[in-house]
Amino acid sequence: MKPTGAGRGRAALGFLAAFAAGCGNATPVAPPPPNRVASAASASAAGLPPELKGPEYTEIDFVESDHNRDPFRSFLVQNQQAAKQAVNQRRVELAQYSLDELKLVAIVTGGGQPSAMFVDPNGKGTVVYKGTFVCRAETVHVGASNGPEYQLNWRIDRIRPGDVVLIREDPAQPAIPPATRIVPLHPEADKEAEGLSPG
Repeated sequence: MKPTGAGRGRAALGFLAAFAAGCGNATPVAPPPPNRVASAASASAAGLPPELKGPEYTEIDFVESDHNRDPFRSFLVQNQQAAKQAVNQRRVELAQYSLDELKLVAIVTGGGQPSAMFVDPNGKGTVVYKGTFVCRAETVHVGASNGPEYQLNWRIDRIRPGDVVLIREDPAQPAIPPATRIVPLHPEADKEAEGLSPG
């Protein structure tokens, strides 16, 4: 049975409605990107300046020098000599004086722990024990003059009835024996004894 004219009209209408509904849900397609050569040519024809090209960088551009400063580094630290003074991490008695400025005035060997008293140039006495670090530190540079540095102090090694033995060890040079100083309790008596000795 053939469809009638009205039936054909309804079928065509339904087809158009379905087609219109399908076209409404279609996703839009982005236009193709413009041709750069064509846009540059049209820009020069229109009197506009050409597109600027960025600088080309090489590896040498990122090496820090006098003319190429790291933007993340402080300018003050870069252009000034950084203070490299070594900081002593140990407690040191009489740290502002050299060993030659001190005078040994007393030794106590009785009891559990021997002790000794040194007097500084101001007349103030300080009691020290075995293992006490004393006196102004000596600063030692590692490598060249701009290399890292560390400090060495005298340490009380032994307290004997007539003198105090001090040593200064360099932990960076374990093969070198430590420096030794002996401070007598009565240096004048020792000098007199040396003068009276036959020789």
